[in-house]
Amino acid sequence: MTLKKITVLLIDDSAVVRQVLQALLDKEPDIEVIGVASDPLFAMDKLARQWPDVIVLDIEMPRMDGITFLKKIMHERPTPVVICSTLTEKGAETTMQAMSAGAVEIITKPKMGLKTFLQQSSAELLRAVRAAAQARVRKLAVVASPVSTPAKLSADTILAAGNKESMAQTTERIVAMGTSTGGTQALEQVLTALPKVCAGIVIVQHMPEKFTASFAERLNNLCQIEVREARHDDRVMPGLALIAPGGKHMLLKRSGAYYKVEVIDGPQVNRHRPSVDVLFRSVARFAGRNAVGIIMTGMGDDGARGMKELFDTGADTYAQDEASCVVFGMPKEAIKLGGVSNIIGLHQIANVIKSIK
Repeated sequence: MTLKKITVLLIDDSAVVRQVLQALLDKEPDIEVIGVASDPLFAMDKLARQWPDVIVLDIEMPRMDGITFLKKIMHERPTPVVICSTLTEKGAETTMQAMSAGAVEIITKPKMGLKTFLQQSSAELLRAVRAAAQARVRKLAVVASPVSTPAKLSADTILAAGNKESMAQTTERIVAMGTSTGGTQALEQVLTALPKVCAGIVIVQHMPEKFTASFAERLNNLCQIEVREARHDDRVMPGLALIAPGGKHMLLKRSGAYYKVEVIDGPQVNRHRPSVDVLFRSVARFAGRNAVGIIMTGMGDDGARGMKELFDTGADTYAQDEASCVVFGMPKEAIKLGGVSNIIGLHQIANVIKSIK
C-alpha cells in the first residue's frame, strides 16, 4: 500500500530560499512540495486549487506579512505552519507573535550561507515538517522515512542518576514542566492563569537559541507571575517561572534549604538542548517528592525517562491528555513508562499548580 505523502506549500519572498527548501524536501520519499509562492497573495491562488498538509512560511514578505497571513489561515482553515525565519532580535519577537497565533514549529534560517544551512539544519527542518503534519486535531497517519541524525544520547551524558540523600521533605515546593510542539500556546494558557504567588516553576520548552528570551519576555508581559529566561545560579522562588535558554541545558540544584538552577553547555540529549530529561532527572535527584512534574504536548519521547525518575522518588507527576495536546508524543511515552500519576486536560494544569502548598 502506498503511503500518503505529506504535502507542503512553501511561501518565501527569496527565490534562492524557495529553491533550496524545495530541493531539500523533494528528496524525501514521504514529502511532496505541491507549490511555492513569493508572498501570501500568490499563495492564496495556489490554496484555492489545492490545500497542503503543512505550510512553511517566512515572516517578512511584500504585500502581506507572514503573521497577518498566519492569522487569516488559522481563522479560516487551521493548518500546521512551520515558521522559517532569520534570527534577529526583532525577528525573534515577531516569531513569538507567530507562535502565539498558532504556528507549531520554528526553524531558523541564515541571512547568508544557505549551503551551510542545508548541510547543518536539514534534519531539523525535515523533523519540523513531519512533526507539523501530525500537529492537528485529526492526525494524519504518516510513517516518516528514516533521516540521518546524530546518535540519540541520554541524560547520563549530563548528570548521573540520583541518590537517596536529597529526598527529605521540605517546605519549598517546585514545579518542573517540559514541552515541545504546541508548547508555546499551552504554556501561555497555563502561566497566564496563575496568581502572583505560586510555587516556583522551572520549564524546558524545545526552542532554538535566542528565541527563548523573547518568548519569556512576552509571557512576562502577559502573566501575573514573573517569567524570564534562566541565568546560571538563578534561585527558584515562588511567583517566578524560569525558562531554559535555547541551546543550553538547565538543571536544578540544592543550595542549603533553597533551589537554584545551573545553565550549562553539553551534548544534545534525546537530540535536544535544552532537554526535558536533563531537567527532570536533576529535579528527581535534588527535589524528589518536594517537586511536581508536568509533561505536556510535544513530539518524541524527551522527558519520559526523567518523568519516571520523578515518579519513583514520590513526586506527583502529571501528563497532559491526548485531547488537549497538539502532538501527544511526549506525554504518551511518559505514560507508557509508568511515570505518570495523573492524566489531565490543559485547562486543569493551572489549578494543579495553584493547589501546591
